[in-house]
Amino acid sequence: MTIKYILITTFIFFISLPKLLAQNTVSDKENEFYKITTVPIPEDIVLEVGGMAFMPDNRLAVTTRRGEIWLIQNPYMKNGKQPQYKKFASGLHEPLGLAYRNGALYTTQRAELTKITDTNQDDRGDKFETIYSWPLSGNYHEYSYGPLFLPNGDMLVTLNLGWIGYGASLVKWRGWMLKITEDGEMTPIATGLRSPAGFGFDMDGEVFYAENQGDWIGSGRITHLEEGDFAGNPAGLKWSGEPLSPLDLKPNQIPDSVGLMHEFAKEVASLKIPTVWFPHTIMGISTSAILTDTTGGKFGPFEGQMLVGDQGHSKIMRVVLEKVNGEYQGACFPFKEGFSSGVLRFAWGTDGSLFVGMTSRGWSSTGKDMYGLQKLSWSGKTPFEIKTMKAMSDGFELEFTEPVQKSVAEDINSYSMTSFNYSYHRSYGSPIIQQQTCPIVAAMVSEDRMKVRLHIDGLRAGYIHEIKANGIRSSKGNSLLHPVGYYTLNNIPEGDSSQPMIASSNTEVTEKDNTISCGWDESKRITEMPSDWNNEADIVINIGTEPGLKFSVKNFEVPAGAKVQLTFTNNDDMLHNLVVAKPGTIEGVSTASMQMGLEGPQKGYIPNSDNIIYHTCILQPETSESIYFVVPKEGDYPYVCTFPGHAQVMRGVMKVTPATTASR
Repeated sequence: MTIKYILITTFIFFISLPKLLAQNTVSDKENEFYKITTVPIPEDIVLEVGGMAFMPDNRLAVTTRRGEIWLIQNPYMKNGKQPQYKKFASGLHEPLGLAYRNGALYTTQRAELTKITDTNQDDRGDKFETIYSWPLSGNYHEYSYGPLFLPNGDMLVTLNLGWIGYGASLVKWRGWMLKITEDGEMTPIATGLRSPAGFGFDMDGEVFYAENQGDWIGSGRITHLEEGDFAGNPAGLKWSGEPLSPLDLKPNQIPDSVGLMHEFAKEVASLKIPTVWFPHTIMGISTSAILTDTTGGKFGPFEGQMLVGDQGHSKIMRVVLEKVNGEYQGACFPFKEGFSSGVLRFAWGTDGSLFVGMTSRGWSSTGKDMYGLQKLSWSGKTPFEIKTMKAMSDGFELEFTEPVQKSVAEDINSYSMTSFNYSYHRSYGSPIIQQQTCPIVAAMVSEDRMKVRLHIDGLRAGYIHEIKANGIRSSKGNSLLHPVGYYTLNNIPEGDSSQPMIASSNTEVTEKDNTISCGWDESKRITEMPSDWNNEADIVINIGTEPGLKFSVKNFEVPAGAKVQLTFTNNDDMLHNLVVAKPGTIEGVSTASMQMGLEGPQKGYIPNSDNIIYHTCILQPETSESIYFVVPKEGDYPYVCTFPGHAQVMRGVMKVTPATTASR
């Protein structure tokens, strides 16, 4: 008798983001320099932070995704006193931003920019004014963010695309940045935005916005935005024919598969290429807040640099910018991890500490808490770090926070460099493509030993360049706290006459294996029914996804020796796979997937492990794949999504029972 088990796929309709491995704890070394302090929250307050702003009296105002605004007295916890909370407003529609100006709080709800005033000074908002409103389609993904005040008092807001299996601008101005005056006059500034959760200024007052991986977006990134810019996702171009639009580019002018964004920008003048890329799953997975260090040294040695949050990895990254040929570009470095929930918002305290507002509802994250408020403070100790990274005509100049040991800094074997790129296409995300090594030809140390000039073969404009400086030591013998960085080289500077040119070496610039595949062993992913099965499997299993990074089928039983057709359907709006491992090996497989680095996207996040027995490919949203296998011997075989960060919660068990007559 043929056994048929049909397990129905469950579809889901809202966004969730990864929860990373629990053992990925805060580095003790980071804590020596930057300390995280938790701001207590009363048990009856659900502080899912959507926005933060300090008041003139040093109280911290916080919006929540539940539609409330709270005023927090003494968030610094001075003199050992607990902070005090008072509700300022409620009944708002998921406000995801907050700003204070001239006695009023301003917040962006899903459908409007709102001004809230406390007219009788009782710490409760009693006057609610709509500055400007926009339509909603009702799609869950239509988040709205801001405002960000410009020096003249105008405000910027950004509007998320909807999600219908792909990003879509279902109502006017979705996927745009808008400028709005106090009097309610609106000017559309730029489009091409997908999920612009964070935006802020650099030291010169220029505006940058943070983007998350998705359709047309190969990886997280920040981009300098000016009026008339198109940032890459064509959905918002649906409204470029409107009278107020600052550009006339149309969606049909963007092919479904372009190639390299940097090259396509040479043909499309309004296309603004990313300023800095954050390699997906390596630096982070969901860029959020942007805030420049304007503390005057109160926060450490990185004055003028940007801090960029990551919601899924519950961390903060550091960005160094420069202008080359009139365009911004620069490098990103790891900075601080270990926050208690998903990092979404920043605010500077008057003491130079950084307040970090967090939420994880619907978006699982490294931090196990659903929400939180924490304060990050500099200990006064200077970490040994790559402080800045600047592009040169034939390489890069690294500046350090401490003098380096000259002997190791002059050794080219102390460094390595790899360049790579992402595809610009309609698909969700992108694997790493066109990866190649860039040989270090020479390393020249400055007289004060604070800088090293690296001369490098194989620089490529338009590519991301990974620098690893694992061999570097400070004059005190310290290794770098974070020895890796990623420079987005949009333009290569012209020759610098103040530095001697190093002749190109005979070292060959080698292209790494850029084959995009699913794993290492084709026998573990059979996608066509074997011919000797006579066109029929013994068991058919359908597995989908559920909210919160879950498989729709948590466990199932199959007899040893049975012929199985397993179909995995990714109903989610992010990437997933399904990997079956040997009993007792799930933690090792999960950890290995986190450590694949640049190789991960090339191999579908399938680590090279004998403990993996079957797997699907990494699947785009709204796609499916069937694999065929013969059930192994009795035991409990775990299955897991090995996309970095998903494995801790996205798990199930295939329980193999003794063989039946039908499966022998």
